[in-house]
Amino acid sequence: MTSPDVLIVSLGATPGLREADAELEAALARAGADVVVTRVARPREVRTFALTDLSWALAARRATLRAPRARAVLYSTTTAALLAPRPGAIRFDAPAAGNRPGRHGVWQRPVERLRLERAPLLVPWSPGGLAEAGVPHARVVVVPVPVEPSGVPVARDIAAISYGTNPHKKGLDRVLGAWRAARRDGEELLVAGHSGAAEEGVRYLSALPRAEYRALLRRTRVFVTAPRREDHGIAQLEALADGCVLVTTASTGPYAALPLARALDPRLVVEPGGLAWAVRSALDTPLHGYAERAAALLAPVGREAVDRVVAEQLLPRLLA
Repeated sequence: MTSPDVLIVSLGATPGLREADAELEAALARAGADVVVTRVARPREVRTFALTDLSWALAARRATLRAPRARAVLYSTTTAALLAPRPGAIRFDAPAAGNRPGRHGVWQRPVERLRLERAPLLVPWSPGGLAEAGVPHARVVVVPVPVEPSGVPVARDIAAISYGTNPHKKGLDRVLGAWRAARRDGEELLVAGHSGAAEEGVRYLSALPRAEYRALLRRTRVFVTAPRREDHGIAQLEALADGCVLVTTASTGPYAALPLARALDPRLVVEPGGLAWAVRSALDTPLHGYAERAAALLAPVGREAVDRVVAEQLLPRLLA
């Protein structure tokens, strides 16, 4: 029995990570690779970030040891690679070095740096993720998570939408404060991925099936967010792909949509205190051709472009 070409160790701690791993698996398969995915079992909840990461790293180690031997191993996230029993490439959106300051990353940061330095290949989601890792490395392939429009545009009858999972990190309090100051009668902000108390002009949607969420984006005029830190920002990229105008604060982290937002309309990238004004500007005076220019800027992260990178750069280096 021949060994598979690539084993993906999929941490899958969030829906976004699971979707990203599924996209990579499919792209490798389209490139002709025999791919096996081992999915890490979710560990029990613990109280601190340091223990949480240890639990996930141990679970990833066990999953790797159970998986079949492959010509190449790719660990999806640096956490999956922290206690890796086999050498392998490391794919990541953002490093623990940026996500785990102080005591939260007391053991993860030095171990992560060592793993990244010794990895045969680094596969960051974006140049920003690689820069934040701060590890000089001779073998790197940047492979974005592909972002595509979700369907045919429709009438935009929703004023604004935000994504509220991990509300403190995403700055939902800032978004709500700005919306209360900016909204006019009849306008509504939808908050996906979070539950909250009902109030005039705000509707919470909690968890939504993917297709329903993307259908809402196609009906929405403005996507508003105010992250305190953004590891990548798939939600913002999807909003742009579905024709929303993006209003955002600048933040720390790789935040792939931030330079696009600045290029599309620098008025709408603001400090937290200017968020209400930016929301009103996006609703009242959006720039002509915004959606068309956004589509052009997103071309490098479209599925066709990502497939080329996987086939022409990633797979040959994995199997070298």
